[in-house]
Amino acid sequence: MQVSAAEIAALTGGTVVGHADVQISRVDKLEEAGSQSLSFFSNPKYQDRFFQTSAALVLIPADFQAEQDFPCTVIKTPNPYYAFCQVLERYFNPNQHKTGREEASYTASSAVIDDDVYVGYGAYVDEGAVIAQGVKIYPQVYVGRNAHVGPNTILYPGVKVYADCHIGAHCIIHSGTVVGSDGFGFAPIGDGSYAKIPQIGNVVIEDHVEIGSNCTIDRATMGSTIIRKGVKLDNLIQVAHNAEIGEHTVIAAQTGVSGSTRIGKRCMVGGQVGFVGHILVADGSQIGAQSGIQKEITEPGQQWIGSPAMPLKEAFRTQVVMRKLPELQQRIIQLEKRIEELTKS
Repeated sequence: MQVSAAEIAALTGGTVVGHADVQISRVDKLEEAGSQSLSFFSNPKYQDRFFQTSAALVLIPADFQAEQDFPCTVIKTPNPYYAFCQVLERYFNPNQHKTGREEASYTASSAVIDDDVYVGYGAYVDEGAVIAQGVKIYPQVYVGRNAHVGPNTILYPGVKVYADCHIGAHCIIHSGTVVGSDGFGFAPIGDGSYAKIPQIGNVVIEDHVEIGSNCTIDRATMGSTIIRKGVKLDNLIQVAHNAEIGEHTVIAAQTGVSGSTRIGKRCMVGGQVGFVGHILVADGSQIGAQSGIQKEITEPGQQWIGSPAMPLKEAFRTQVVMRKLPELQQRIIQLEKRIEELTKS
C-alpha cells in the first residue's frame, strides 16, 4: 500500500514540511526505517535517532525547534504518537480489512447480521443476536442469544459473549475473554451447603472499550454489570456481578473487582489490585500495584498504595519507619535491660 505525505497530513491534521508527494509503504522505528518507511519522533531524548534516520517521512511535534536541517520530509502534529496510531489504524491494521463468512461457522435463522461483517471458522451466532456493520468475529467465537455487538467491534478467537449482553461500537475484545458468565452468587442454607442464586442480569459494555485476553466480566444478579465508554482493561482481570467501571478508566493485569463495587471515571489501577465489594472509588483515583482497597475512596484524584491501601505520602512515611524497625527493636531491648538494672539497684 502506497500512502502520500499529503494523505497522512489530511488524516492527522498535521502540516507537511518538505515534499507532500513523498510515498510510504511501511512503518518502522526511526533506527530501522528505510526509504519507503514512515516513523515518528515524540520524545526529545531520541532526537539523535531522528537526525540519523533513513525514513522517507517522520511525524514530529509541532513545536519541535531543530538546530539543523531535517533529514527527510516531516509532518508536524501536536501529538505524533497519536497521529502514528491513526495511520496504523487506517492503513496498516490487517484486522480492519477481513470480510466474508468462513465455512463451518453457524448463524441462527433469527440472528440479524449486517452484510459487511467477517465471521471466522467455527464461530457461532445464536438466536436473536444482532451483529452490526463492520464487526469482526474471529474463529471459535460464541455470540449468545439476543446479544448485541455494535459497529466495527472486533471479537478475537475464542471470545464468548453470553446471552442478552450488549457490546458497543469500536470495541476490541481479545482471545479467551468471557462476557456474561454467572456472577458468584450463592445463598447459605441450613445444612452448611449453598444454593445457587440465578443470575438474570446482563453485561453492558459501552463504546471504544478494549478488554485484554482471558478476562471475565460477570453478568449482574439483576440489572447490569457496566463497563463505561473508553475503559481499557489489561489481561486476566475479573469484574464481578453488578460492578461498574467508570469511563476512560484503565486497569492493569490480574486485578479483581468484587461485586457491586463502582470505580469512578479516569481512574488508573495497577496490576494485582483487589477491591472489596459494595464500595465506591472516586473519580481520578490512582492505585498502585498489589494494593488492597478495603474501604471507600471518597476524595477524587488521590494516589493510594499498599494493603490495606493508604494515601501515597502516608505509605512512604510508613515504609521509612518499617525499615527502621530492627534498629528500634534493638533499642527497646537495650532500654528494657537498663530499666531492669535500675530497678534491681
